[in-house]
Amino acid sequence: MVTYNSEDVIEACIAALRQHAPEVRVVVVDNASADGTVARAKATGAEVIANRENRGFAGAVNQGFRAVDTEILLVMNPDVRIQTGLGPLEAAARKHGVAGGVLTNEAGAVQAGFTIRRFPTPTVLSLEFLGINRLWPGNPWNRHYRYQNWDLSRGGTVDQPAGAFLMIRRDVWANLGGMDEQFYPIWFEDVDFCKRATDAGCQIQFVPEAKAEHVGGHSIHRMEECHRQVQWYDSLLRYTAKHFRPASYGVVTLAGALGAFPRMVVGLIQERSLRPIGCFFNILSLLGNRLVSRPPSGQSKRPGSEY
Repeated sequence: MVTYNSEDVIEACIAALRQHAPEVRVVVVDNASADGTVARAKATGAEVIANRENRGFAGAVNQGFRAVDTEILLVMNPDVRIQTGLGPLEAAARKHGVAGGVLTNEAGAVQAGFTIRRFPTPTVLSLEFLGINRLWPGNPWNRHYRYQNWDLSRGGTVDQPAGAFLMIRRDVWANLGGMDEQFYPIWFEDVDFCKRATDAGCQIQFVPEAKAEHVGGHSIHRMEECHRQVQWYDSLLRYTAKHFRPASYGVVTLAGALGAFPRMVVGLIQERSLRPIGCFFNILSLLGNRLVSRPPSGQSKRPGSEY
């Protein structure tokens, strides 16, 4: 469990684990929280690895895998509260290597479009950058990407369950070299992991019998808005560079540049300040740099990390 300023949710998360899966060993990897997350996690009896710096989600997940020697590990966000036992999820992960369950909101509605997704294509990411998926969420590319035609009461092989509630067999993680820590601090590291797992022959499973409530975004909403946007663009482009051909990478990058302007206009209207203008130019600078100097496509670690 990776935490970052998660004191408001960590205790309820671990309490739910203790209730529904009392045999589970809980390991919390904290990314230099500035609040009481570490103290509250320790008070529950969980094992806590307290980082002095934020190593990102992927780096912290890799730390968690190295800290224990069990065959199966559940990667779970601290704002997730499991509502069932983990038996069906564990059985699927043991057999197939990777498995995810159903995520619901606090009202109990399934988080359709988030719980499972297909791997993004250049078209889908371009539409995402241009804001078309928001303006026309029912477009055929977006519906396909978000499994809108999938009956979420039915299990089976899928592309990518949400990384917020993902069970992984150790040998799959080891054979892939762990999660790619260049996706820093967050976003697309779970998509990249599932893509590489699938490319290696893994049939990732969706297990509707395993359910959990998911609050969502408890940490990222504390990030400064412009910084959050730039990091999202950066991670998306890193995924694109890693898995798409150069021509497709260029198209997605240009779509990002075109879509940044209307995002700035909306920001100006909503915030009634000039801050979105500065953010717009930061994003354009990033996109220009990425278009000229494409990120490396190989699996890599961040400086200072330990594989």
